Amino acid sequence: MKEFPKNFMERNWLDQEGSDCLCFAYYLYFFLFSFPGILSTLLHNYLMYICCQTFRSMVLISCFVLYFVMFSHSFPCPWYQKVPLSLALSPRIISEVANFKPDIIHASSPGVMVFGALVIAKLLCVPLVMSYHTHVPVYIPRYTFSWLVKPMWLIIKFLHRAADLTLVPSAAIGKDLEAARVTAANRIRLWNKGVDSESFHPRFRSEEMRYKLSGGEPDKPLIVHVGRLGYEKSLDFLKRMMDNLPEARIAFIGDGPYREELESMFAGMPAVFTGMLHGEDLSQAYASGDVFVMPSESETLGLVVLEAMSSGIPVVAARAGGIPDIIPDDQQGRIGYLYNPGDMEDCLSKLKPLLHDRELRETMGQAARLEMEKYDWRAATRKIRNEQYNAAIWFWRKKRAQLLRPFQWLFKRIFQTQGEITYR
Repeated sequence: MKEFPKNFMERNWLDQEGSDCLCFAYYLYFFLFSFPGILSTLLHNYLMYICCQTFRSMVLISCFVLYFVMFSHSFPCPWYQKVPLSLALSPRIISEVANFKPDIIHASSPGVMVFGALVIAKLLCVPLVMSYHTHVPVYIPRYTFSWLVKPMWLIIKFLHRAADLTLVPSAAIGKDLEAARVTAANRIRLWNKGVDSESFHPRFRSEEMRYKLSGGEPDKPLIVHVGRLGYEKSLDFLKRMMDNLPEARIAFIGDGPYREELESMFAGMPAVFTGMLHGEDLSQAYASGDVFVMPSESETLGLVVLEAMSSGIPVVAARAGGIPDIIPDDQQGRIGYLYNPGDMEDCLSKLKPLLHDRELRETMGQAARLEMEKYDWRAATRKIRNEQYNAAIWFWRKKRAQLLRPFQWLFKRIFQTQGEITYR
């Protein structure tokens, strides 16, 4: 794999003879405690592969540096203190982005920083791509007032109608945006899923990690859940589930605002909370479980489901959000199971056989692993760069031509009239 040159930011790649590289500015907001899987896979792999393919990228983030990048001062979200917010509209950032001369600006939406991306894209007259990662209207009732849902949809419409292209992580989310008339249907494109099948692999299964996750009882059936511990994740469902599975053990990998309440909820039960895990520890945690359970009904993609399947363990998940894109109906019972959201009986009917039948677990885990090997990150990012960014540029040019058309008509009328003047 290519490595970035040391003088990367000083070199003008577009001035090199024979170079046809595009340069991109990425506006991203994320925070380490929230994304055990997304941080290690989605952002890391996407940026790594897209930068290798373009060789000229600038990344702006509001708190932590992923590659090299510009810092933007941030402030905590009033309702969610660990979320950093930033507009990224300081004169320094505007100047740096202008000097960088991006061909495309790609912003993560929704968020606060996306407004800065929108302003700078319009100031510099460059195409703007927005990728919709968090289904905020679904989260709002859990964290604040339900009456804010409608204003939030209006904000999302404003942002994405101003963008030239919207990328969504699943067909279900795309349909939600189309139903809400967020933007034109032909401007909504699917961001192909990808998973790091080398980092998340059955070979990382570890007896030591299993001993830790099972609370010292590695022979008991072990359920694993990886992800942000948030109110909107329906994690209380897991408490009711465990009440029906006294023989099983459960491990929560991740952190979030709901952790303290969850720990109180599971007090006295065979549950382990590891907090955040990274790197090989995270890979071992996935591969050392028996079954991965995902009760969330608000996942836009469900990357942790992809990672669990890549690690060779079967998944039982709620039939909601982007999860059915990963485990479609025709693959039910072969690579995983989906249950009706909130239906405990349906969930247990699919979970119990997996917990007690090792051969069934291994067969389904192997089939899931083979399925995940099809989703290569390089191919996914190549499609974004070569197809979807080109589509954004085409839409941007079309919009600009439409805006200029009245002025062109006026210009022609004026000069045609002048051409008809006769002098005596």
